[in-house]
Amino acid sequence: MESLPSGLGRRHPGLLTLLEEVARRNELLVLDGGAISDQAGTGTELKAFAGIPLYGDRGELLGVLAAVDSTERSWSGRNLQNLRDLATACAAEVSLRTSEAGAHDARRGAEQAQHEAEEATGRARAGQAELQGRLGRFELLLRAAEMLADTSGLEEVRHTVGELVSGDLKPAFVGLTLREDQGALYRAVDTAVGPVPLEAAVPFYNLRDAWPSAQAARENRVVDVPDRQALVDGYDPQTVSVFDAMGLRSAVCVPLPGTQQPTLGALVVAWDEPHEVNLQERAVLTMIAGYTAMAVERALHLDSRISVARQLQRAMLTELPTVPGLELAALYRPAAQGEMVGGDWYDAYRLPEAAGKHGRSLAFTVGDVTGHSMHAATLMGQARSMLRQADMDRSGSPASAVTSLEYANMQLDTGISGTLVHAHLMPQADGRWQLRWTNAGHPAPLLARPNRDIEYLAEHDRLMFPGLMPPDGRTVHERVLLPGDVLLLHTDGLVEHRSRDVEQGTALAALHLKAIADWGGEVEPLLRTLADTLAGDDHCDDVVLFALRVT
Repeated sequence: MESLPSGLGRRHPGLLTLLEEVARRNELLVLDGGAISDQAGTGTELKAFAGIPLYGDRGELLGVLAAVDSTERSWSGRNLQNLRDLATACAAEVSLRTSEAGAHDARRGAEQAQHEAEEATGRARAGQAELQGRLGRFELLLRAAEMLADTSGLEEVRHTVGELVSGDLKPAFVGLTLREDQGALYRAVDTAVGPVPLEAAVPFYNLRDAWPSAQAARENRVVDVPDRQALVDGYDPQTVSVFDAMGLRSAVCVPLPGTQQPTLGALVVAWDEPHEVNLQERAVLTMIAGYTAMAVERALHLDSRISVARQLQRAMLTELPTVPGLELAALYRPAAQGEMVGGDWYDAYRLPEAAGKHGRSLAFTVGDVTGHSMHAATLMGQARSMLRQADMDRSGSPASAVTSLEYANMQLDTGISGTLVHAHLMPQADGRWQLRWTNAGHPAPLLARPNRDIEYLAEHDRLMFPGLMPPDGRTVHERVLLPGDVLLLHTDGLVEHRSRDVEQGTALAALHLKAIADWGGEVEPLLRTLADTLAGDDHCDDVVLFALRVT
């Protein structure tokens, strides 16, 4: 730990000393103001410090990640766990970028070598072929570093590995075997081409089974099967029969090095003729396996976080209540890009029955919390719960419930921002329903009445943001809904699309809604039609729809 950026060093004298102490202790270091002064001297303005060392896949110290504050604060367990998670991600990214820089340097060296070889063509034609081969290997490694660094999900990693190895080494098969818990292995399938016979016949197997890939993962070494006889001599008949069914005659299995465990699995490369892997091919495959392992770890971490966020998000989507006199339907579709976990939600629930009323009112909400992450999904859950609680406690107007949510958000410093429409629907004596709603910067609900033009309920206040509550309070708007009326609420993912502007998307939604109001039909199929037609299969944001019809 030699230096800090000059500006940071001037603002926080003594910070370098604290970072060096983290590196020296080789563990997480959390200090308050007094302890910071003891370590860094009395000249520092820092009041809170938390630092953790970053290590590469070979255990080497890469640096220190630290969070500092010039005001007194305590670090919660969640803060520290987030710091540990971020340190793991940072270390993996630094290691990957370092490898990529090495590949760039190698390519420059290879290009220089090629230039020198071209100058000496007349004297050393025999050496030119070797230099060309070296350049090809360097270029392959460069492509591997660049392409695998750009992958995100496990499916993309699997497809990229197949493309990389197939292009230069010309094998008949490229496979990827990954470890699960308790010694289980599974064959990752390239979904772009579907499973080959090997992957279909034995999709799962054990680390102790007599397969070359299991041996490579178990013993953490390269396993070379140069011909069919070596396969017969070293492995069981099932292995031989599957290889024969695919026409494979040789293979090499390279372990994928892990950071949390010795191996993550194995890279499998097989040929349809005897093939003994030479030293150069072994070195190239070993480096590609290293790049692949880093990409797999990153993909597994991302896939796990996305899966948890999706489960959290879906768990909070309400089962719609049964309300006499109303037909309700809702739909949620996640973004086509797996990593785009958002804060879109809908909710609907009955309110406590008030004296003198004609039955229990219905409250419903469609909202969109800012962001696309696990954090956004968590904030969505908090907003949903706080709004429900406000409705149950106050049973007043929808505006007062949203105001209570905003006040709690500000006092508890939860950091919720975004848009929503929150409404109350109250039954009337003659079969009509009184709709009262407030809109915090959300896309306008659409109201369709039989044989009448669509009404855009466009009145709205400013969006939700901590500290920016409307000075005059939120506005309540009212309409009376008659039998046959259909109301649609949606998030912006429905109408935003790269092929058209928002106004065109909203107009298309209105046409579909009017057809249902004029000609009848259930609202649930309408929502599926809207999502299929307007959002499509490649929508880049979550889509939430909520509709009701007065029956």
